[in-house]
Amino acid sequence: MNKRVYLLTIVSFVVGMVELIIGGILDLVAEDLNTSLGKTGLLISIFSIVFALAAPILLTLTAKIERKKLTIFSLVVFFLGNLLAFFSSTFTVLMIARIISAASGSLLVVLCVTIASNIVESKYRARAIGVVFMGISASLVLGVPIGLMLGNAYGWKAPFVLIMILTLLSILGVHFFMESIQPKPAIPMKKQLLTLKNRRVFTAQLTSFLFLTGHLTLYGYLTPFLKTSLGLTGTWVSIVYLIFGIAAVAGGGLGGVASDRFGTKPTILTAIVIFGISMFLIPCTTFAFPLFLIVMVVWSMLSWGITPAQQSYLIEIAPESSDIQQSLNNSALHLGIALGSSVGALVIEKSNVEMNATVGGVFIILALVTSLLSMKGKDSSAPSLSDQQAG
Repeated sequence: MNKRVYLLTIVSFVVGMVELIIGGILDLVAEDLNTSLGKTGLLISIFSIVFALAAPILLTLTAKIERKKLTIFSLVVFFLGNLLAFFSSTFTVLMIARIISAASGSLLVVLCVTIASNIVESKYRARAIGVVFMGISASLVLGVPIGLMLGNAYGWKAPFVLIMILTLLSILGVHFFMESIQPKPAIPMKKQLLTLKNRRVFTAQLTSFLFLTGHLTLYGYLTPFLKTSLGLTGTWVSIVYLIFGIAAVAGGGLGGVASDRFGTKPTILTAIVIFGISMFLIPCTTFAFPLFLIVMVVWSMLSWGITPAQQSYLIEIAPESSDIQQSLNNSALHLGIALGSSVGALVIEKSNVEMNATVGGVFIILALVTSLLSMKGKDSSAPSLSDQQAG
């Protein structure tokens, strides 16, 4: 496989790190900017909303621009967004910086996938795309804990210095090692959204949305939960995030194996049920740290374990629009992150952080309902991609 794919993995790593890093340093940002934890949590929400909505819009607007040139330009904008975050002294300026980073970052991830699939032989295409997404996985395992350690040691702005350095290295790498790649015709947003007329597809996408909403209701506020409910210090918080990340990536691999062996439907339903149970149990385990870690590992493994099965399921029920469904699923996931962060902010403001797990668990129950609705029967009235294009 073309080694330049790993350069694209670094880009996706940096983008993934920027999206989730605020959750780990939430209390540090809130204290420095003199805002509440709930309000600061909206920095996660706005990033995810912009990330979900910007990519398809920006792809349409930049459809005729050569891909290498567009990637470098997006990296420059991404760098400027994080530079602004570093120099921000108010919540409003930091919010603007997050919007800039999210818009450019969402386009970067799509461009990385596009370039990766173009620079390898067709037989390595799926593997190359998987390697690019491993960058986002790695940001969870390494990027967020490293960012937490930097934040605890040198202040919440320190992780953005690391992000800017990696971005500059990415710009140099793309400039010197990537070839020019001409763009392909973009599929209009209207035709992409028409695929959601399929009841099974729509409820499957809704499942992803609700699942991530429930997950982020707690995960977005894991740092204050660990500090207030378990009394952990900054170093131990970083260790917990590292354990969470390793378990999550391992869960992604196991989820793929389970999906291949037992089928997508049983894997999805089992993952949702056990995930929901683990979320409801988490507030009950705070009296014993080892017990909490055991339940948290189950929670973290299933948070990513469901993804391979869900994506395979979308391909099964909508093979003709599978590429579009993966793109829409990415948007659904990030909209779920946005809503979960917002709901978590509301809960932590009105009640306490331990309630975040319970409220998040309610969304997981709703995800189970929509998943069952999607798997119930067949939808013969679903429009195919070819039908839409003909129309």
